[in-house]
Amino acid sequence: MTDQIPLSASTLVQNLREGRLTASALMEATLDRIAAVNPKVNAIVALRDAEDLMAEAATADAARDKGPLHGLPIAVKDLVNVAGIRSTQGSPLLASFVPDQDDLLAARLRAAGAILIGKTNTPEFGLGSHTFNPVYGVTRNPYDPSLSCGGSSGGAAVALATGMTALADGSDMMGSLRNPAGWNNVYGFRPTWGVVPPQPRSEVYLHQLSTPGPMARSPEDIALLLDVISGPDPRRPHGWPIPPLVPLHAPSLRGVRIAWLGDWGGAFPMEEGVLETCEAALRALADLGADVETPSAPFDAEALFQSWSTLRSWQVAVELEALAGQGGTLKDTAIWELERGRALSAFEVHNASVVRSAWLKASLTFFERYDAFVLPTAQVWPFANEIAYPRQIAGQSMDTYHRWMQVMVPASLPGLPALAAPAGFGAQGLPMGLQLVGPRGADARLLGIGAAYHAATQWPDTRPPQLEEEKTHDRAGA
Repeated sequence: MTDQIPLSASTLVQNLREGRLTASALMEATLDRIAAVNPKVNAIVALRDAEDLMAEAATADAARDKGPLHGLPIAVKDLVNVAGIRSTQGSPLLASFVPDQDDLLAARLRAAGAILIGKTNTPEFGLGSHTFNPVYGVTRNPYDPSLSCGGSSGGAAVALATGMTALADGSDMMGSLRNPAGWNNVYGFRPTWGVVPPQPRSEVYLHQLSTPGPMARSPEDIALLLDVISGPDPRRPHGWPIPPLVPLHAPSLRGVRIAWLGDWGGAFPMEEGVLETCEAALRALADLGADVETPSAPFDAEALFQSWSTLRSWQVAVELEALAGQGGTLKDTAIWELERGRALSAFEVHNASVVRSAWLKASLTFFERYDAFVLPTAQVWPFANEIAYPRQIAGQSMDTYHRWMQVMVPASLPGLPALAAPAGFGAQGLPMGLQLVGPRGADARLLGIGAAYHAATQWPDTRPPQLEEEKTHDRAGA
């Protein structure tokens, strides 16, 4: 059954639906792959008992009703509560927590026929774009296990890159699914804010930064998962409906206008080779007929970051407040966010949102000329696992633990949709990605552009070296 592993999620669910593949056979192959690969990368955690999973797969095989993800094994990011599965958020404070009810996203996956096999690893509380925590340890980059896989959806990206799952969910506040997609040579999509409703909590009006989103090895598979997890929820007042995306069609890119913003006019320090790798990837869009231009940055980068940092600390502090009262220790970055958020005045929060509103207005003018703008998915290459976060880029010191991901803020702050796509490999053989960012509501348009780009590049077919070695060994043995 190892021949099923490289198949797309779309092909797998079609084969399952039409009887050319059984859920039991796919589950067996999935568990075999996890057993072979996961000890090297530590991407999937809280894996359920194999006998229980095989029994659930057998039940799926006997079912008459077959949803869009019928029989497909999926591990859910460990920021999402899944009934019966340990849900820790990477924190010792929640190390023994087993919820008895699914969060909204998990419930939608389950209703669509997916078999929820366990969790994908994440940083503690999802803070920081480097996946390590005191509960499960570090998740390793499959292209070089000594290096970071990014985060906070690092476990999800690695599970996809290594063929342990065909689909994965992520979440994105400050690039949490875009950064790991870029560093693991897969796709991640931050939808327009409201397309995928975040889990309804005690307050549902004020905070509009973080959103769930799909990750996969192709835009077509992104569309498959987005159709399942999107759609309004009556408990969330700010939904943004979109029509069904499957089947996703790759349009002609003739006349599509792309703005390459690179380092935002020099505002974002970049490690050597990042911009050059993305510029080479942009040539694929130009070869497909897109008009690629290099305009000036459309807004002040520092104003964006200060607005972002204020609104982020305000939201994160609110989320951490309840946990802080339970005793135990929060990590340093969580304490920093909590103390900063507590100290903010209402007028400081308001003024930060005024800047956010001004950027949204400016982006509307910018998108009158361009269909999308493009930025790298990170300002640095994957760094050593032992480093919590980069302190310096190209000689410039970083004043916060997340300043090195400033390149993500222009999309995140006003809730713009952004597709993280593989951009190829640098001189050291490490992956980098680029993000295509469009106006609110342009989700289908961006995924269509991504589908055309994917058809021309097929970057995820360049598998991690250990998988290439396994494939070579398999062919020799055959």
